[in-house]
Amino acid sequence: MKKLTLCAVLLGACMGAQAQTQQLFDNGWHFSHDGKIISVNLPHDWDISYASNPETGATGTDGGWFPAGKGEYRKAFATPKGELVKLHFEGVYQRAEVFVNGQKAGQHAYGYTPFTVDVTPYLYKDKRLNEVVVKVDNSQQVNCRWYSGSGIYRHVWLQTMPLLHIAENGVFVTTSNISTKEATVNVEVTVQNEAANAGQAIVEVEGKQQQVELQAGESKSVCFSYTIQNPHLWSPQDPYLYTVNTKLSTQNSPCSTKFGVRSFSYDTEKGFVLNGKPMLLNGACVHHDDGVIGAMAFDDAEIRKVRLMKAAGFNLIRTSHNPTTRAFLDACDSLGMLVIGEAFDGWRTAKKPYDYSTLIDSCYREDIHAMVMRDRNHPSIISWSIGNEVIERKEIAVVTTARKLKAAVLECDKTRPVTEALCAWDRDWEIYDPHFEVLDIAGYNYMIFKHATDHKRDPKRVMWQTESYPRGAFRNWATVHDYPYVIGDMVWTGLDYLGESGIGRYYYEGERPGESYAEGGQPDWHGACCGDVDMTGWRRPISHYRSMLWNDNAPLYMAVKEPNGYHGKIYETSWSVWPTWESWNWAGWEGKPIDVEVYTKAPEVKLYLNDQLVGTKKVSRDTEFKAVFTLPYEAGTLRAEAGDETVTLATAGEPARLRLTADRTKLTADGQSLAYITVEVVDKEGRVCPDAAVPCEAIVKGQATLMAFASADLKDREIKTSPRATTFKGRAIIVVRSTHKKGKVQVSVKSSLPVATTSIN
Repeated sequence: MKKLTLCAVLLGACMGAQAQTQQLFDNGWHFSHDGKIISVNLPHDWDISYASNPETGATGTDGGWFPAGKGEYRKAFATPKGELVKLHFEGVYQRAEVFVNGQKAGQHAYGYTPFTVDVTPYLYKDKRLNEVVVKVDNSQQVNCRWYSGSGIYRHVWLQTMPLLHIAENGVFVTTSNISTKEATVNVEVTVQNEAANAGQAIVEVEGKQQQVELQAGESKSVCFSYTIQNPHLWSPQDPYLYTVNTKLSTQNSPCSTKFGVRSFSYDTEKGFVLNGKPMLLNGACVHHDDGVIGAMAFDDAEIRKVRLMKAAGFNLIRTSHNPTTRAFLDACDSLGMLVIGEAFDGWRTAKKPYDYSTLIDSCYREDIHAMVMRDRNHPSIISWSIGNEVIERKEIAVVTTARKLKAAVLECDKTRPVTEALCAWDRDWEIYDPHFEVLDIAGYNYMIFKHATDHKRDPKRVMWQTESYPRGAFRNWATVHDYPYVIGDMVWTGLDYLGESGIGRYYYEGERPGESYAEGGQPDWHGACCGDVDMTGWRRPISHYRSMLWNDNAPLYMAVKEPNGYHGKIYETSWSVWPTWESWNWAGWEGKPIDVEVYTKAPEVKLYLNDQLVGTKKVSRDTEFKAVFTLPYEAGTLRAEAGDETVTLATAGEPARLRLTADRTKLTADGQSLAYITVEVVDKEGRVCPDAAVPCEAIVKGQATLMAFASADLKDREIKTSPRATTFKGRAIIVVRSTHKKGKVQVSVKSSLPVATTSIN
């Protein structure tokens, strides 16, 4: 059995009050692109402010037909106090160059990893204002298989510190000897001396001290340990976090590191075990974009993404196919979500002309270190992934590449397994055995049907399906449930996303046929609709079905399959599911057969239409925990009963009004706080009108600005930052951003229906 223990999450950089400081550097930038100069506050993604356009969109069908190109950011700032001054960029897409007062201070190519630039030598020593310029080049297209966004789309921080300081990501906390009675906390602190002379400092951790002496330019690590009695273990069900304080003698205040105590193991006999208890891993692949606001990585947007996946019943997220954000992982730690942190989509053989194959030889070690060093303290992360469906998988040299990438991970963290997602689009599979031998856990993309023969050939191989088709929900749950050497499944995907245009679509006769990757792509689309959750945060019926399979506490759920021919003959694609809706509005289909699905693990379901019993169905694993009733359509009310649970669907009347529901009642006046407001078209009884397409206009007044207004319709070409949107299936979403002033925010929506208004403080 392979057992690993790890415990920490660094919630913010280690910065003391006087000697080391960090402040957000997001506000007051001037951005130029296409000959226009505007004022912006970061995070910023210039692509999302344009309409998706198949005729001019350089990113193509992969990127959702957005313009990309080149942009430039400028900001003036006073020279701060501190022996060293650095700028930390959480992410710039991509090929960033940083200039200070006209001199080049640094550069970074990969758009998904953080980087830090020492700007100290270029700063003015007098009272003149400095100017930082960040040039962003995303003009080499196509460089990504999904929507990347363009610009400084993650936070920037201004850091000051003495020449002798705690190194960046220099606190690493692990645990050992974990039991219900006690756990040992191990703290490794790396101190860095960037002075021209030798120096010394005293490192203090939880009252214990060690003196460290460093030569000029030297970094040195010191280790501490202490014991926690009766530790409160971290888990997705109970994500409890501790704090450890670390400081240097040169600091007035300590840096606080949040951490969680937990252990896990995995093997072919017991499967995945967390804190001594077996756990089936129900995972979702999630891209980095935040839907209607594009790539802009606001903390609130990242937290919302994790909340949506948690509410959908998942306990694992794979960050496909690149490092995610600090805020995302902080949310996974605090909300309780396991994570596979992934580095790259591809390696040396290109999938797209300007993808990571152009960078790997010069950048892979730097980028892997940037990911692992920043993220290794998060208790949510249980594995590192080094790649996805690499094109050169049939070449023997690929094994060498895999070993090099794994070695780069292990240079920073030996507490977690390394995985990679492999696939096959032909009959060749067993030839990958030498590649799988490099990995601690074997990642299967759509290939878990090979598990039995693979297990016979290699009985010690631990597997998880790193990607699966949404419609395979039952089969994949059953495989993980029945075979302990298959420890989890990850559906493609948890959330709809921009780019990979048209993946997951079903289509009607007469529409452009084929998959998203067909010749010429799917120009009618600008996003992927294969998510269990759509762009507005609405859970599709497949989400409720999947959660019922994996979670014993999922409530009774009922949905209706769209009749084939209602809007036209239906065709499916590989990542689609049959169009199924929370709807009993099928005007014109009266008297014709329609399928109603009820999802439950209860042994029996009764279905009523207008209080008349339609029938009773036995439910079991043999029925895939579904009760499917076929009945002639008649308007009214459906009611399903299973045990003590009841659920209903009623025919909605004509649209009567709009209903606005905000996800919060207060915003923080920091320019970073977001509110998501769901817009629903309802009848006079308050029932959502499931087919309503109502053109609307959003108006935001007070201490907030409009970030986006859009629906889940990934064929709608309206700019997502526009105040105009048309509801899709009766729904849309508004995103507003706080200003720096306290006060009221009023959001109103105009349409052919009465004006709807909601307020936020």
